[in-house]
Amino acid sequence: MNTIGRLFRVNIFGESHGESVGVNIDGCPAGIPLVPEDFLPDLERRKGGMQKGTTPRKEDDLPIFKSGLFNGYSTGAPVTILFENNNTRSGDYEKQRAVPRPGHADFVAHRKFGGFEDYRGGGSFSARLTVGLVAAGVIAKKILREVVISSSILEIGGEEDLDKGLQRAIEAKDSIGGIVECRVSGLPVGLGEPFWDSAESLLSHAAFAIPAVRGVEFGTGFAAARMFGSQHNDAIEDLEGRTRTNHAGGIVGGITNGNELVYRIAIKPTSSTPKEQKTLNWETGEQEIFSVKGRHDLCVALRAPVILEAMTAIVLADLLLLEQGARRVWAK
Repeated sequence: MNTIGRLFRVNIFGESHGESVGVNIDGCPAGIPLVPEDFLPDLERRKGGMQKGTTPRKEDDLPIFKSGLFNGYSTGAPVTILFENNNTRSGDYEKQRAVPRPGHADFVAHRKFGGFEDYRGGGSFSARLTVGLVAAGVIAKKILREVVISSSILEIGGEEDLDKGLQRAIEAKDSIGGIVECRVSGLPVGLGEPFWDSAESLLSHAAFAIPAVRGVEFGTGFAAARMFGSQHNDAIEDLEGRTRTNHAGGIVGGITNGNELVYRIAIKPTSSTPKEQKTLNWETGEQEIFSVKGRHDLCVALRAPVILEAMTAIVLADLLLLEQGARRVWAK
């Protein structure tokens, strides 16, 4: 389904080359000050065509508010925001209709939806839909108030020198992956529930909804498997729960412990690569040499930090509202 959250419920819709994409947010408290300018910084960070290694496709991505706002404030009704798709080149995808891209959702979408799926630009599987998630993240960040969420790229293609990692892909005429880290400060103790709705479970669920994510780790992550318990345990220093180290990444027993929340996502190389590969032609039933043409990200990890921030904010805002008893009005 296309909805996440229990009280702060986010629903995304649209296709990459359809008329528009957008987001509907149910459960948004009344009284949050919101104007178009609030959304522009994060929307700008998400855009392609703005930096080396991203798709040259450019969209204005100006938010069109259809409901839920009045006189510059949220009303408490569902907030609906649209983003127009104006810079599409659907013809690029007609040529590859019979040859699903290796590593892409083309084949499984075709089988699942019986050929009725919108295949242009990946349709509803496209990262184009993350523009709505970023918009929802802007609102979620306002609900979180003093909580600070920031993400950054740690490496590209195994290189901490990001330009060096990108250059490797350029020289190989191929795409490349990367690792993005998210850090959250100012969280209270107590968000999240044991087991099914642990803070890590919900954040992981949201992170894996970001196209191209292949892995998630919190705190020390997989390195913890090579440590002793005495090394990994975070000694508690005061009654606020502050710890001397932060191997847990700010979550213990599925519940935030008041320390900085730290987690990372691994992003695979973009499946749409100009490198020649073999794939199946489902019209002939034979394999053939295939190369993806058109406009695609060399490294989709470059655009992921602001998307990961948004997804993190969406989950944490929902948890905060649950913890506060679903206050209907955002107090000034």
